[in-house]
Amino acid sequence: MTTPRASVRRAPILVALVLTALAAAAAPRVAREMPDFEVYYRAGTRARHAEDLYRAEDGHYQHKYLPVFAVVAAPLTFLPLRTAKVVWFFASVAALGLLVAASLALLPAPRVRPWVLATLTTMAMAKFFAHELTLGQCNSFLALCVVAAMASLRRKRQARAGGWIAASAVVKPYTLVLLPYLFVTRRWRALAAGALAVAAALVIPAAIYGFGGNLRQLGDWLATITETTAPNLLNQDNVSVWAMYAKWFGIGRLAGFLAIGTIAGLFGLVAALVREGPGLARPEYLEMAALMLLVPLLSPQGWDYGLLAGTPAVMLFLDRFRDLPRPVRLVGGAGVAVMSLSIFDLMGRAAYARFMATSAVTVCALVLLGTLAVMRARRLA
Repeated sequence: MTTPRASVRRAPILVALVLTALAAAAAPRVAREMPDFEVYYRAGTRARHAEDLYRAEDGHYQHKYLPVFAVVAAPLTFLPLRTAKVVWFFASVAALGLLVAASLALLPAPRVRPWVLATLTTMAMAKFFAHELTLGQCNSFLALCVVAAMASLRRKRQARAGGWIAASAVVKPYTLVLLPYLFVTRRWRALAAGALAVAAALVIPAAIYGFGGNLRQLGDWLATITETTAPNLLNQDNVSVWAMYAKWFGIGRLAGFLAIGTIAGLFGLVAALVREGPGLARPEYLEMAALMLLVPLLSPQGWDYGLLAGTPAVMLFLDRFRDLPRPVRLVGGAGVAVMSLSIFDLMGRAAYARFMATSAVTVCALVLLGTLAVMRARRLA
C-alpha cells in the first residue's frame, strides 16, 4: 500500500520525468535562442579577463546583475557558447523540477493528492517555466535557493537558511527583502549569516578586479540599474507595481507615489501575516511564499517570467482551494487562470500587447497574494 509520504516523493518524480522528456525534445531549438544566457556568458568572459562588466554599447542586453554573478558565471565560459547553453538549459529544467518537488515536500498538511497537486501546479506555471527556459534566465535558481532557505528554517538550521538567502541575492539582489523577514521573525542567526554572506559576495570580485576596481564595478552596476529602470517601465513584459502604475498613469510622480504606497501596503500585509502566524504548524511556508511572489512585483525591472517564484504560493492556493470561501475561490481561481493562460502564442502579438499593457498579470498576482491573506485569517495555513 502506498503511504502519503511515498506519494509526496513519487509525484514530483513523475513531473520531473515529463519535464525532462519535453526538455530533451525542445533543447536543440531553445539552445539557438536563450539571449539572456548570452548576457551571462559575455559577463563571465569579461570577469575572467578583469574587463569592465557594464557597457552602454550592449544596449538592451546590458549586464544588470551584481559583479559576483559574473564571477559565478565565469566557469561556464570555458565551454563553447552552444555547449554552455545546453548545460544551462538542462540545469534550469532540473531546478524547476526541484522547485516543484521541494514546494510539495514542504507544504504543510496537504489536502490534495500529491501527484494531482504537482501536475496542476506545473500546468499553472508552465507559461513562466517555458519563458524562463527560452530566454535562458536564472529565476529558477533564485526560487530554488529561497525554497532551500525555507526548508532550512523549518529544520532550525538558521545559519544555512541565511546562506541560501544570500545565494539567491547573488542571482538577483531583490531577494534581500527576505532579510527584514528574518529580523521580524527573530531568526537572529539566520539574519547574521545572511548579512555576512551577502557582504562576502560583494567583496569576492575584488580577487579579480582589486579592491578599487571592485568598487568601480559596483558603482557601474548601480548606475546601470538606475539608468535603465525608467525606459523599461513601459515594457509589456514588466509586471512590477512600478510598471503597473506607469502603464496606467504614465511615468511620473503620481505613478511613483502610488507604487511606493502600494509597496508599503504590501509590506504591511506581510507583517500582518507574520503576526497571525504563531500557533500554526509551519507558518513560514505561507509567509515565504508571499515574499517570493512579491519579489518580481517589487523590483522595478520585474519581468513576467519572474513570477515562477510564485510556485509555492500557487501550490498552496490550489491545495487549499476547497477550504476557501466561494467568492475567494472564484476570484482567486480566475486570477490564476488569467496568469496561466495569457500566452503569446495563443493570443497573437497585437492582442497580447494590448493585454499586457493593462497590467492584468500584476493585478492577478496581487489577487493571489490576497488569497494567501484569507488563508492566514481563516487559519488554513
